Amino acid sequence: RTSSPLTPRRATYPKATPDGESSMASTIVSFAGSAAALGTSTSSRRRRSSAPRTARWAPRAASSGDGDEVEHPTRAPLAFLTAAARNFGVALAASAIVVAPSAAFIADGVGAAAAAPVIGDLSSLAANPVQNPRALLRNALPVKNKEIREVQRRLESISDDLRVPGVRFTGVEESVNKSSKIVTNDAAKILAAVSPAKMADGKAALAEIAQQLEEFKIIVAQKDKQEVPVAQQKVLALVGRLEEDMVVGFPFQVPPPYDTAPLLKGRATVEMEIKIKNNVNVDTGVMTIILDGFNAPVTSGNFADLVDRGFYDGMEIQRSDGFVVQSGKPSAKGADGFVDPQTKLERTIPLEIMPEKKDKDGVPVYDFTFEDVGKYRDEPVLPFNAFGTMAMARRESEPNSASSQFFFLLKESELTPSGTNILDGRYAVFAYVIDGVELLREVKAGDVITSVKIVAGAENLVNKSRAPPPAPPPPPPVEALADVEVV
Repeated sequence: RTSSPLTPRRATYPKATPDGESSMASTIVSFAGSAAALGTSTSSRRRRSSAPRTARWAPRAASSGDGDEVEHPTRAPLAFLTAAARNFGVALAASAIVVAPSAAFIADGVGAAAAAPVIGDLSSLAANPVQNPRALLRNALPVKNKEIREVQRRLESISDDLRVPGVRFTGVEESVNKSSKIVTNDAAKILAAVSPAKMADGKAALAEIAQQLEEFKIIVAQKDKQEVPVAQQKVLALVGRLEEDMVVGFPFQVPPPYDTAPLLKGRATVEMEIKIKNNVNVDTGVMTIILDGFNAPVTSGNFADLVDRGFYDGMEIQRSDGFVVQSGKPSAKGADGFVDPQTKLERTIPLEIMPEKKDKDGVPVYDFTFEDVGKYRDEPVLPFNAFGTMAMARRESEPNSASSQFFFLLKESELTPSGTNILDGRYAVFAYVIDGVELLREVKAGDVITSVKIVAGAENLVNKSRAPPPAPPPPPPVEALADVEVV
């Protein structure tokens, strides 16, 4: 395929060093110079390109566009670093452009298109955002029960204790004991939040949590540092199960006209099998993916519907460059997305992003990016934090142009933490890989998606576009059977 100055080789990003923000700031400043250079070369390259603009894009580039000159760091350090951070976001987003395999050109205005300031300061660059996909999915559940959320918080905090050399057992012990106390003393409050339709499973899950916490106490008393993370994940899995039992119905009404599209009203588990070519270490791998319809019903419903149709089966991986793994472009000449066989038109879906700070109706932001509606500092419920975060690709300047192309983001989250990630609030995340994510490190363009199938939660998919299979023919009448001569 055609090379691009913004299509990097396997990217390597500097790691944070003990001196914290100063090191990170210098990294951002170094990327800022690259952003300016890339913006310049991009513009001239786009003018020379004669290829038709059919590529579908993942993260679009943006820059400050306010005409302000960047002051010298010795005169205005914060202003310099803030502008540098924005320029870094430009380079990062521009390098993340997801292109079709047949065209690798640059969108108009990369490095020059105006955007409102997204990064107000650098304080959040030192933050420690949640990166575990399972934790992100737990946090994204529409659950408000304080007791079970406190148990979740304390058990997840054990991960910090595990990072201490030798494991900080005093912290682990405190978290386990307090979690056990909440489960025992506040069982009635916890169960009161469980959906009546799921009460039996909720009670069973709570009983298992209490039992697992007692076993966890023994592991802590024995200071078995190998078993601590195993026990932690066992209990957290049960906590997530109990929290899902607390979701009553669907949390909001999808607005028209999107309410008639394929919708995922809940969650679904998908398995994607990929055939790896020319790799002595891996032949075939399977990833387990959770689609979150609670926060992205239209986006995840569109993907689940295409999975149900078998649309992705046999499709090649179309890009893998160390920053994204992308697929979903049909093989038909001239097609950029899924063409509905009924209407003969490309099916597109709106941009759909659920903010942490919800409006009264509790619906996602549709049709616009966060910056378009003034939510500059808002964080999405489903952020680009985890390795392998899954989102829809779209045309760079058309928010409602996503169809069938998707991408997995591969990145160093230290450089794009929640709250300052240039992708959050601009592209629709709808799923996380919870198992087999290391396969993405092996995948390359030309490898084949053998199959994608829904293994759980298919009942949550409504308004399916695929017609149900025809009913089997009725059995012959009894009278007709009586006339059959038995030999």
